[in-house]
Amino acid sequence: MHQKFDELKKAFDAALSAAQDKDILESVRTEFLGRKGRLADLMTGLKDLSEDERRAVGPSANEAKRAMEEAFARAESELRSRAVREEEWIDVTAPVFPEESIGHIHPVTLIQQKLEDLFISMGFMVLDGPELESDYYNFTALNMPPDHPARDMQDTFYIKGHPDQVMRTQTSPVQIRAMRKYGAPIRMIAPGRCFRNEATDARHEHTFYQLEGLVIDKGITFSHMKGVMEAVAVHLFGPDTKLRLMPKFYPFVEPGVRGELNCFLCAGEGCRVCKNTGWLEAMPGGMVHPRVLEAGGLDPNTYQGFAFGFGLSRLAMLKYGIDDSRLMQSGDVRFLAQF
Repeated sequence: MHQKFDELKKAFDAALSAAQDKDILESVRTEFLGRKGRLADLMTGLKDLSEDERRAVGPSANEAKRAMEEAFARAESELRSRAVREEEWIDVTAPVFPEESIGHIHPVTLIQQKLEDLFISMGFMVLDGPELESDYYNFTALNMPPDHPARDMQDTFYIKGHPDQVMRTQTSPVQIRAMRKYGAPIRMIAPGRCFRNEATDARHEHTFYQLEGLVIDKGITFSHMKGVMEAVAVHLFGPDTKLRLMPKFYPFVEPGVRGELNCFLCAGEGCRVCKNTGWLEAMPGGMVHPRVLEAGGLDPNTYQGFAFGFGLSRLAMLKYGIDDSRLMQSGDVRFLAQF
């Protein structure tokens, strides 16, 4: 009789482990633990035993019954918990919004990606630097020492209580950091966000995006820079794009120029965006000033180079026919949905 209860318990355990849903679990309960189940039949057979045999088999029978009931309760509880977990499970990788409501890549980001692809194909590194910059890297190392009037061209935001910390006015500080880290020769670009205390209008914002570039090597000339600017203009706007270089002062280059592209709105006739000139300043640059090379740890008698800076917002205006730069940071989904 002991053996029969052991065999029943083993059969029950096997059936219970195979029960993967509540219907199968209920059939196992009915078969083994129901009023007319196999355990009840076996327990009924105890009455046919002698008193001594019942006294010997009884504890084993009760232990088998208790173990089977507890095992069933555990299985039932686990199945219930599993069902709750499956019902409440969330796929954290699933999109929050339906696919049709996902936004669009910002036009400034589109321009940045196009330029990064172009410059990488020409062997340039893509570097980054801090937006909260030291006064030294943002001004002094770029040939704008304290009290130099050129600083007035880039009125910026200083950090209260930290007069040596500014929100960078350009990505040019990355030039100094790159020269000190990599030396020469070097070809690099540094896209990123910049800040100036500007009066906002159709062409200016206090927060804007820039892409700075630097090439340093032996024998670098002004014509190399012009070739890079023309490559950018053709890459973004097509082979009919017109580029002209006009002299302009920048403290960190000598000589300096402003690269201008023909105005997309008026086709050279003159409008409020181009200030009635027919041209939009988009690609300033020049030959790196010897003092900037020295600040970067390079010998200006050995190395020469050129630097340039593209206003990504300005290029996006040209590329996509946007007539007001303020639209690009408005957060208006209707504007972004066009790109």
